[in-house]
Amino acid sequence: MAWWQRQNDKTTRNRIIALLRRGQRSVEEMAESLGLTDNAVRAQLATLEREKVVQQTGVRRDGTVGKPATLYGIAPDSSALFSSAYSPVLGAILAELGERMTPKQLEGLMRRAGKRLAGTLPARSNFDERVRASATFLTGMGADADLVQTNEGYEIRGHGCLLSDAVKECPATCAILEQLLREVTRGEVTERCDRSGAPSCRFLISPAA
Repeated sequence: MAWWQRQNDKTTRNRIIALLRRGQRSVEEMAESLGLTDNAVRAQLATLEREKVVQQTGVRRDGTVGKPATLYGIAPDSSALFSSAYSPVLGAILAELGERMTPKQLEGLMRRAGKRLAGTLPARSNFDERVRASATFLTGMGADADLVQTNEGYEIRGHGCLLSDAVKECPATCAILEQLLREVTRGEVTERCDRSGAPSCRFLISPAA
């Protein structure tokens, strides 16, 4: 697909999102508002549904004979995608905590947060599956990272950092992901993140002794 076509599709999806944030609509209503064909809207809706940004919310009957119109709306869990407030708010909270707690207390807090987050993942039967599941979880949260097999086990090599703004304010934030990986993989996890310049994640994971 050409670059200009990708940009055009992205713009169309953003316009659909803007419409649906103001209320649920049918394909026909969106097509009329945007000056597009029904099929063009359906194609972009399919992408937004796969990305879990948009979902079907119900049907509407207009009183005439025929198939009822399917209604679409913004998925309940996607609100964070539209806000840029989370990162600076989190950074401010961590900076405040850093002034009120000792380094040991702050690290303990981060590790408890990582343990709590790990509790949301389903259990896996063996070490390799647990490592892959944890890497998939990080990718699902927005991390750009590779899972590399090593002689000792595995290494997660991040291209950038999932929590970069928070890490800049509070380097102990890395303990959240380190503890999450430790809980999920049940292995030995060593954090080797690069904090020079833009933070970049790196975790070494090996089977427990």
